[in-house]
Amino acid sequence: MRITFALLFIITMFKTEAQSSVLNIADSLYLNGNYSKAISAYQAYPNQDEVYDKIAKSHVAIGNYEKALNYYKLNIETHPDDALTKYEYAKLLSKTKQFEASIEVFNELMNIDYRNPNYHYEMGLALEKANDSSAMNRFRTAYDLDDTHQKAIFKIAKHFLIKRKHDISHRYIDKGLESYENNLELISLKAQNYYYQDYYKDAKVWFQKLIDLGESSEFIHEKLSTIHADFSEYEEAISHRKLVLKYNPYDSNALFLIGTYYERLNDFENAEKYMLQALKLKDIPLDYEYQKLGMVLNRQERYKEAIEAFKVSLKEDPENISSAFFIVTTKDHYYADIDSKIKAYEEFIDRYSKSPFLSFAERRLVELKQEKFLKEKE
Repeated sequence: MRITFALLFIITMFKTEAQSSVLNIADSLYLNGNYSKAISAYQAYPNQDEVYDKIAKSHVAIGNYEKALNYYKLNIETHPDDALTKYEYAKLLSKTKQFEASIEVFNELMNIDYRNPNYHYEMGLALEKANDSSAMNRFRTAYDLDDTHQKAIFKIAKHFLIKRKHDISHRYIDKGLESYENNLELISLKAQNYYYQDYYKDAKVWFQKLIDLGESSEFIHEKLSTIHADFSEYEEAISHRKLVLKYNPYDSNALFLIGTYYERLNDFENAEKYMLQALKLKDIPLDYEYQKLGMVLNRQERYKEAIEAFKVSLKEDPENISSAFFIVTTKDHYYADIDSKIKAYEEFIDRYSKSPFLSFAERRLVELKQEKFLKEKE
């Protein structure tokens, strides 16, 4: 009898150790990222109800969400009080766009522990994806339960930014930055709040903080370029707008703006270069752009080319009287023959009799005729 008992004990011990070994191997495979082999090892474990959640997590890791959901469900059926598995199950339901089912599970979780802020936050995400306006209530409850909850703070602050309630948005952002001063998402919202309030000096500080923390994006550099240009800091504006081109090399607006910034710096050669690149890319009426190019060419005393640019501008928009007037004044510089200059002004006055430039044209025509008269008397 004792021998039989001893044998049973030894067999049980070996069996337990063998099972423990299988589980240890499976856990080790999972921890080392060998998820498919971990799944096979877990499935070889005799007591499957003990490893349903581990198999589910392994399937999540390799992106097989359908099987993961099935195993989470099996684990919940076996262990109905396992809140952690329910939490993971609800998040995965939301991730796979099964929002109603996800919300139902989160409601169950909140009945277990209403004061868990993450239940409210994750339910808020599911509601948000389902286009349910009550999502913000969940985010606010998460914040009320934990006023350092960075993700909830971001959602609330962004909501008020979109609503243009900047002061409230700032208030939440500042609260979040108290506990995590380098939160990039909140810093970005801070910069955007100031930008959309037209507080460019403050916006520049916060956008620059993003750069200092290693962030770089088309949005950041575009806004910084606009801000620097507003302060007439054209070299910095050019630098950031060129970084915009790294993200979108065919951005004709960025190219043209760089050209205008070079114009402000009296670097007309580069102004022309970037404006021409922009014009080649644009497929819209370009009267303004060609007018600016003509002005840049004029500043380089390349009058013949300037006249052609103004003509293109006028062709793009025949009602652009300023381009028509620029043609006349450029001819005034370009033509050596005084009669040709007089004819240009007479044609302009005759065609654009209601132009805001009429008085200048008439005055200049009188000067040219007097000049001709004096030369004929000599």
